[in-house]
Amino acid sequence: MKKTILLLTFFCIWFGHAQVYNPVKWTTSVEKLSESEYALVSKATIQTGWHLYSQNVPEDGPIPTAFTYDDSEGGFKILGNTSEEKGKTVDDPVFGMKIKYFEKSTTFKQKVEVKENTSTIKAFVEFMVCDDARCLPPTEVELVFNIPKTEKTTLNNGESLQNSGSPNAEKNVGNEASSGSKAENLAGSSTSKNTKKGLWTIFFIAFLSGFAALLTPCVFPMIPMTVSFFTKQSKTKALGIRNAIIYGLSIIVIYVLLGTAVTGVFGADALNALATNVWFNIIFFLILIVFAVSFLGAFEIMLPNSWANKVDSQANRGGLIGIFFMALALAIVSFSCTGPIVGTLLVEASSKGGIAPIIGMLGFSLAIALPFALFAAFPGWLNSLPKSGGWLNTVKVVLGFLELALAFKFLSQADLVLQTHLLEREVFLAIWIAIFGTLALYLFGKIKLPHDSPLTHISVGRLSLGLVVLSFTIYMIPGLWGAPLNLISAFPPPQNYSESPYGVGFSKVSTSSASSNGNHDNLPEGAHLLAPHDIVAFNDYDKGLAYAKEVGKPVMIDFTGWACVNCRKMEQNVWPNPKVLDILKNKVVLISLYVDDKRPLEASEVVESKLKPGKQLKYIGQKWSELQTLKYKANSQPFYVLMDHNEENLIDPVSFTPDADVYYEWLQKGISNFKN
Repeated sequence: MKKTILLLTFFCIWFGHAQVYNPVKWTTSVEKLSESEYALVSKATIQTGWHLYSQNVPEDGPIPTAFTYDDSEGGFKILGNTSEEKGKTVDDPVFGMKIKYFEKSTTFKQKVEVKENTSTIKAFVEFMVCDDARCLPPTEVELVFNIPKTEKTTLNNGESLQNSGSPNAEKNVGNEASSGSKAENLAGSSTSKNTKKGLWTIFFIAFLSGFAALLTPCVFPMIPMTVSFFTKQSKTKALGIRNAIIYGLSIIVIYVLLGTAVTGVFGADALNALATNVWFNIIFFLILIVFAVSFLGAFEIMLPNSWANKVDSQANRGGLIGIFFMALALAIVSFSCTGPIVGTLLVEASSKGGIAPIIGMLGFSLAIALPFALFAAFPGWLNSLPKSGGWLNTVKVVLGFLELALAFKFLSQADLVLQTHLLEREVFLAIWIAIFGTLALYLFGKIKLPHDSPLTHISVGRLSLGLVVLSFTIYMIPGLWGAPLNLISAFPPPQNYSESPYGVGFSKVSTSSASSNGNHDNLPEGAHLLAPHDIVAFNDYDKGLAYAKEVGKPVMIDFTGWACVNCRKMEQNVWPNPKVLDILKNKVVLISLYVDDKRPLEASEVVESKLKPGKQLKYIGQKWSELQTLKYKANSQPFYVLMDHNEENLIDPVSFTPDADVYYEWLQKGISNFKN
């Protein structure tokens, strides 16, 4: 394989855990040219942003598209070469050469002479697709051409999916014939649904964050100033409403452009690759600490005054330009309060990948813009606003505490990936208990910070918020002794990543060895107990499979990750279900394979990558990630496989399945197939 392609391929597979991409779909048709000659037509439909390479590319370029027609039975004769459309030729900056490729759709034709009684011709197409951020591995798809008897006929052999090569694809005319396994379809569908749900969550959180930013001392006092400006400038009420709407839209445009810039710089789907990157998590831990300390009053993060002065001078201009620069002036002047919130949102949204930063900024700016636009359009509403005061700084401090807590989530993910065990579950919870406990004391007036006003009494709202924070703090305390804490299951490390996974008073059971306490001294070689559920689990594929054969149970492979939030949700919310837990403990052999495990492999286990010949797999996670990609044509986690002792699937694999009943039915059906 060519070096550049393999590098891009490996990058895509290793970092693309979010989903399996399927950018090319193939359909076939047959054109009758004469009594014995036909044109086999292969049409590729390509998703926007992706491109499929020509059959002819320079040496050391990408993998070309190549067709292989199965004439082993002698039913037809190939006439000439496969033709292709004109396409597009560009100077490719990645490969440093002129390369021809196709976008949106293209058609390939092969002329053949067909012998009598030949009704079907089979072929294979090997191809590779790239977009501006990644290249997918070379893929082979089976094509089926149905030869008409009397007239020109167009027949579909169905749609084929990228990133697969299953020989079991359906071959019936008019039916979908996926080149990928059903497992891939399920995983892709689940990922798509989760992605949409995740974007809505980002939007909602960003919207609430925008309202929180509105209640800070840098933003809230600017509302009456803005209303005053529009009241003086607008000669009629209708003009005032128009200007207010333009002002609100300008605020949205400014922040959405910021989200677009972040997405554009890093790539639409490259940012989610950083979710398990150690340095990404450590750097943003430090950034969020700086933001938090700023909100707590140690210093202010401000943009240069010269920027504000230049923008403010432009705001004096009339018309739409002046209104836009007024909105820009608001963004710059209020940066010391909105900057840390915007930064935190971009960090969190960026870790989700895709267009999440854009969606996040849309939600944030909408919450900021709505009050400004409404009050500017209807200035009489100002009388209902509370007066500015010390409560605004209280909002800012509360946000600082929240950012401080969030920062340790990123540090925890780095610790999980490195497996340093420096920030285990008890330590993480102790830090959060200290942070929220201190916040409760602050809200009760027991602690004062630099910019606080004298507090003569506690308002009902502040007291209520303090009670909520105190209740949350008390709720976390039992977690130090092994409580699951389902309300925050996505934030702390998993229960088995703990000093006392079974609670205080029990010996520690390592999740990386076969050791156990006195109650579990009969574990098979290579197994450990997955606390706190007491599930016997393996982290080694071969040892787990050997044990399953020995005890006569089916195997459940759990492709997971230390920094995988949905994996933790499954383990803490679905697996404890009594019916599910009974199966995991007694009816299957669990093999948990962590694809982001950065610990080095033993020297005897280091092998050459099949995805990237010449490159060695040096880390445990690389080994399991490549296994999942090669064998199951999927690269998202969690990903669950039920298989027999011949390593054949008992049922289509599934990904994130938060409904315990649905997950139980999947397990039951797989076990039933194993018995039969």
